[in-house]
Amino acid sequence: MKLFGTDGIRGTAGEAPLDRDTVARVGAALVRACGPRDRAMRVLVGRDTRESGVWIEQELARGLAGEGADVTSAGVLPTPAVAYLTKHRRFDAGIVISASHNPFEDNGIKIFGSPGEKLGESTERDIERIVHDRSWQVDPTAQPRFIAEDLSGAYLDHARQILGDAGALHGSRIVLDCANGATAALAPPFFHSLGFRVDPIGVNPDGRNINLACGSTHLDALRARVVETGARLGIAFDGDGDRALFVDHAGTVVDGDAVLLMAADQLKQESRLAGDAIVATVMSNIGLEIALRQRGITMVRCQVGDKYVMEEMQRRRITLGGEQSGHVIFADHLMTGDGIGTALQVLRVMAVTHRELSALAAALVTYPQILVNVRVRERADYLQVPAIANAIAAVERRVNGQGRVLIRYSGTEPLLRIMIEGKDQNEIAAWAGEIAEAVRANLA
Repeated sequence: MKLFGTDGIRGTAGEAPLDRDTVARVGAALVRACGPRDRAMRVLVGRDTRESGVWIEQELARGLAGEGADVTSAGVLPTPAVAYLTKHRRFDAGIVISASHNPFEDNGIKIFGSPGEKLGESTERDIERIVHDRSWQVDPTAQPRFIAEDLSGAYLDHARQILGDAGALHGSRIVLDCANGATAALAPPFFHSLGFRVDPIGVNPDGRNINLACGSTHLDALRARVVETGARLGIAFDGDGDRALFVDHAGTVVDGDAVLLMAADQLKQESRLAGDAIVATVMSNIGLEIALRQRGITMVRCQVGDKYVMEEMQRRRITLGGEQSGHVIFADHLMTGDGIGTALQVLRVMAVTHRELSALAAALVTYPQILVNVRVRERADYLQVPAIANAIAAVERRVNGQGRVLIRYSGTEPLLRIMIEGKDQNEIAAWAGEIAEAVRANLA
């Protein structure tokens, strides 16, 4: 069984691969794969607010302790905080117990190496191989033991370097939706300390309400609160705090594409945008690519997943990248998505430019997009089917630099996904229909 997906190990808590035995084996396998040979491995563990996080931490600690590791528990802590502390407190690895934006029934295990970056795929495969090797067992006498330590202050001190105080925005009312997750206890007092009037929602976690009708994947409550209270803007984090989406004063959603544009534009003006380029995924709107091009900025695309954004940024030495979903990586700050950090970056641009979020976001003109899913009987190479290849080529000629065609198979279902962007909604819907018809005739 493949354990690691695009964002660590994830599943229903209590069921494989997040059953007790496998979780303990993952802890032990991490030490066997990555632990130093001359001393005990030092591991930092943080978690979000899901009720299952407590026993998962205990099982991980049991497996880690069975291999002689020293474990520090930071308790409830955002993912980016674990990434930062792993590097700067010289831990050999950091583990986050979270399923990000998923409902409470799910959970997951994300692992960071000593540089504070997510493990590479080769290391993940090594851990999988060790977990599945039944020639060894977790020490049956091992007990879950760890030192509990509050390390959140060091992370917030690092975040404060982005925006030391509210400056021109001092006294502005902002609504923070913390998704009843890992930022619930940290974010409201932190933003208040910067000089903002904070109106917090989603800050009463009970173990089961994480992401429940709140947070970055459920923005209706945030939009309503911003408009109702006349707030300057709203900020929504996800369950583990590694992403942020925004709502302007009128309740309009501002996504990761808009954040990438305003951040790239400002950094370029400050001569701080390495290579005058950013990394975005194949799902970012063509409007972002066009707007960046008009500003002399190149957009490099990669596959979906912040891990792949990070890898492409490292490969090309680019310092800004992200996704529509709100995962944005500012490499000069952290080499992983950071919701609080992203919020501070957006507030900094507003303060420096003396412009409202709505005006900054208006610079991004998004193109209409349509997505059609066609169920197929097999994952054949569709470009080797003449009728399908010809239909795709015909649409690409019509798009001609003013739109985009993306065809890909679903990673989890027998579906071929047809995504087209262009200037006219009816036009791209008709083009998607032509390709879908060819797929149904040949692969369905």
